[in-house]
Amino acid sequence: MRYLGYIIIFFFGNVAVAQHHFQGHIDNERWQNEIYLSVIDDYRTLDGINDEQIITKVKSDSSGFFKFDQNQLDINQKIYKLHVDNCTSFNQSGNHFDGHCTDYKDILFIAKRTDSITFPLSFEAQMFCDVVSNNPKTSAFIQIDSLKEEMKFAYSEFRSKANRELNNKKWFKRLQDFGKDLDEPLAELYIYAFLSDRGNQLHNYYLEDLKANSYYDELLERLKSAYPNSSYTKQYEAELTSDKFIVFTSKEKSSFNWSYLWIGLLIISSIINLWFLISAKKRKSKQHIDATAQLTKQEQNVLDLLLGDNTNKDIAESLFVSVSTVKTHVNNVYKKLNVNSRDELKSLFSK
Repeated sequence: MRYLGYIIIFFFGNVAVAQHHFQGHIDNERWQNEIYLSVIDDYRTLDGINDEQIITKVKSDSSGFFKFDQNQLDINQKIYKLHVDNCTSFNQSGNHFDGHCTDYKDILFIAKRTDSITFPLSFEAQMFCDVVSNNPKTSAFIQIDSLKEEMKFAYSEFRSKANRELNNKKWFKRLQDFGKDLDEPLAELYIYAFLSDRGNQLHNYYLEDLKANSYYDELLERLKSAYPNSSYTKQYEAELTSDKFIVFTSKEKSSFNWSYLWIGLLIISSIINLWFLISAKKRKSKQHIDATAQLTKQEQNVLDLLLGDNTNKDIAESLFVSVSTVKTHVNNVYKKLNVNSRDELKSLFSK
């Protein structure tokens, strides 16, 4: 009975604090030992590395094992990314955290605050069967990537216009049906972002498909039902409205004054960018508040003195405690705020 009690406490205790548990291994000889966890609020920024998306990071141990065991995720499903890289931290302004780092590996997945996920060894074996999760939606993006690889092979088999047109029709329908069968609108957004990408050779077919296919309006309804107030739904609705404007206006009015279109798109883009900027600032502010709320009153006093460039000795004299006690408080502050030095601490609050 005692062991049964321990098991109940373990499982239900984790649910009570609503923590996520992500773990896996990396090859320490191949990668730096820092693993980053990012949240993707804009589905057009799935590729590359962006420091504005990073939530936290951990370091792997000597065997390459890493673990995220915190409660920073949203209670609702969102798109997240884990990545490792070999971009030197001493030259971040040149090639790190700005999308220009070419030597990196990442994995995209769907998760929420209560999920437990084990990722495949070294991020290399990214087939969906290698991801173990209590959330059946976690590996949806990996399943889609597997199907996209099959699609690339079909397009490369014959590089003719006739083959390309046949594949456009076939794969649009197959990808859209595959997304619907996954029963997760975020997975459908991943497919939509791929098919509608302006840099993709399929973009022109997407615009033609938009004229007669009701799928896109149906996806909007599914998003509104599952994620009524999310950034994903608002972004998709804005993009769909913009693309429909292009498609149907050009079809009905060949003499349309295109300057109005570009002005409208510029206004829509500015509104979206402003919304994301404000959301990012609010999110960062909330993260600071949540982090500092974990500090005790004495740790808060130590934090204030640290930010004032006081030495440990100065802090000890100000608080009438020993230097060793100050060091203990400083270490607790670092741990709770997820920083490793005074410079990182100052940088966190200067932002």
